[in-house]
Amino acid sequence: MATFGTLSDRLTETFRNLRTKGKLSPADIDGTVREIRRALLDADVALQVVKEFTGKVRERALGDEVSRALNPAQQVVQIVNEELVSILGGQQRRLQFAKQPPTVIMLAGLQGSGKTTFAGKLAKQLEKDGHTPLLVACDLQRPNAVNQLTVVAERAGAAIYAPEPGNGVGDPVKVARDGVEHARRQQFDTVIIDTAGRLGVDAELMKQAADIRKATSPDEVLFVIDAMIGQDAVNTAKAFQDGVDFTGVVLSKLDGDARGGAALSVASVTGRPIIFASTGEGLDDLEPFHPDRMASRILDLGDILTLIEQAQQAFDEEEAQRVAEKLATEQFTLEDFLEQLQQVRKMGSMKKMLGMLPGMGQMKQQIENFDEREIDRTEAIIRSMTPGERRNPKVLNGSRRLRIARGSGMTVTDVNQLVQRFDQAAKMMKTVARGGVPSMPGMGAVGGKPGASSKRGKKQKSGGGSRSGNPAKRAAENAGITSASAGASGSGFGLGAPAQPSEADLAEIQKLFGKG
Repeated sequence: MATFGTLSDRLTETFRNLRTKGKLSPADIDGTVREIRRALLDADVALQVVKEFTGKVRERALGDEVSRALNPAQQVVQIVNEELVSILGGQQRRLQFAKQPPTVIMLAGLQGSGKTTFAGKLAKQLEKDGHTPLLVACDLQRPNAVNQLTVVAERAGAAIYAPEPGNGVGDPVKVARDGVEHARRQQFDTVIIDTAGRLGVDAELMKQAADIRKATSPDEVLFVIDAMIGQDAVNTAKAFQDGVDFTGVVLSKLDGDARGGAALSVASVTGRPIIFASTGEGLDDLEPFHPDRMASRILDLGDILTLIEQAQQAFDEEEAQRVAEKLATEQFTLEDFLEQLQQVRKMGSMKKMLGMLPGMGQMKQQIENFDEREIDRTEAIIRSMTPGERRNPKVLNGSRRLRIARGSGMTVTDVNQLVQRFDQAAKMMKTVARGGVPSMPGMGAVGGKPGASSKRGKKQKSGGGSRSGNPAKRAAENAGITSASAGASGSGFGLGAPAQPSEADLAEIQKLFGKG
């Protein structure tokens, strides 16, 4: 993710230099640990955390587990990954609910840290999980804070208790106490208390937060911290821990471009687990915090588990089964293709999903240039077709394609390219549905028989290349032969093959969703 981008780049470059060495000497390990130390300090990770982290990495790297490993460089990466998981909290920690409802969750943090927005995100997530949350507006200090929480609650579809107008009017401790009683009477099973913040830590802020905690006896006190505030994150966390104490941490604004390394220090310094990570401004941009998955993202090892979970939430199993049956019987149409695009959109940003793939941190520029509006353009073209044309694209003659282009605001070339891409995608899906092995863009057959691609390439080469009399077709066919030969040189174990998709592969992925 963006906040840890610089740290990820530095660590990835350090490990890339290690992989060129078959055996690691103590000097190699000391040099690696030195680079890791510099990367962490540059990312604003607290000094005491850096010292402890690098000390453990060096001790383990110089031990028997690396010297006896078949691949010492990979073993060092594994050690760094495990120690990074450790400073991030070790195990995932979930919200703890009261045995007797309502569960009271109090939010604390500085002004501008994202408490109010997080309150709406948490309410929406709790509703998805079958709970009935109530938002209580106890931030009566900041101008229009009550109005903001009211708007957020409306967008999240959650109830709100806001008896006071705010803007300096009202007693926040009384509102918090009455809000819990109101939730108990109205049978809300969860109460989320949004408290006031300050621009900095002061005695008045701590006293008010402590009084609210004493009056409501919350089951969870979540400290919301801005991942972009730098080294002051640790000092602020310590101040809140001493003044109010909290049971868990929420990292907000992880989609920002700050170094953000201080956020890595909070769990280690305070001993309190990170429970949630806020990754955007939308109410759905909230993830449970998994230390192991976050460590994998920072080390550019990907986060496939989160990607799978998002897919399971977005895709309907019955719909997927129906599409699979259509593919097997060769009845997959543009209507089905449109439905699949819409389900992909439910998963969220394509850029975020691509960023969760292993090795994609090295292609930040290409991912950043990925145009997500192509899905909208593709949808506009398909919706401009009649139901009969969607079910049978073969009827699309010149006049029909011109009408579709005008109706969607695109060109006839765009329509032609979409139909061609759909045919290619349908063939690939049919091959998979039948248990076959498809040819991926720029990669040849995936997992085919050993030597199959190379034999095909040799056969075409011995035949003298293309036989087409059309110069354009001949150039395209010759380029295809070169592509097939290049794909054959790879390996399923990464020997002689790139560790991540090429720019051409990423371009092909975008072409499936819109014009290239």
